Amino acid sequence: MKFARIALPALLAGSVAVPAFAGSLEPTVVEPVVTPVPVPVAVGRDWTGFSGGIQLGYGSFDTDGTPDDYEEAMTYGLKSYYDYDMGDWVLGGGVQYDWSDADLGAAGDLDGILRVGARAGYDMGNTMVYGTGGYAKAYTSGGDIDGGDSNGYFAGIGTETFLTDNWTVGTELTYNEFTEFDADDMELKNTQFNVSLNYRF
Repeated sequence: MKFARIALPALLAGSVAVPAFAGSLEPTVVEPVVTPVPVPVAVGRDWTGFSGGIQLGYGSFDTDGTPDDYEEAMTYGLKSYYDYDMGDWVLGGGVQYDWSDADLGAAGDLDGILRVGARAGYDMGNTMVYGTGGYAKAYTSGGDIDGGDSNGYFAGIGTETFLTDNWTVGTELTYNEFTEFDADDMELKNTQFNVSLNYRF
């Protein structure tokens, strides 16, 4: 009788608990949480505007039609450009002048080279890779023959990279050719590599 008093309440409690336990076996649907994927933002520079810089270079000077026809020398100069950023592409134009003390033998000394031309570049963000070309002029003095100055042309490739918001460093390799000296058969071919430091306004 004592056992019945203990077992009966336990049995009743079990009959209530079983449905509750059975109910917990039903699958619970969890709504998926959708997290937006961050969209990468392109990091680039605006190349539009004026720039001015100084440059240091080294070149070979091959002078045909003179007794001494080859020289290598350092150069130093100034440059100024205006560029327009069109998105992936950059178009611009400018002027450079390099001073030199290259000895051209009988043709005298090469005082400097002026370049006026255009460039078209690909915008890679902090760096622009470009091709360039245009008009060039060689200035000479002294010498045993009347070489004079000569018009010519130049073509080349280069890079420019931002160091800060306004300062850039550039490299440029150009080929320059001059065939209009006063002396007959005199030609000057110059391959030159320049490194520049520029301020972009």
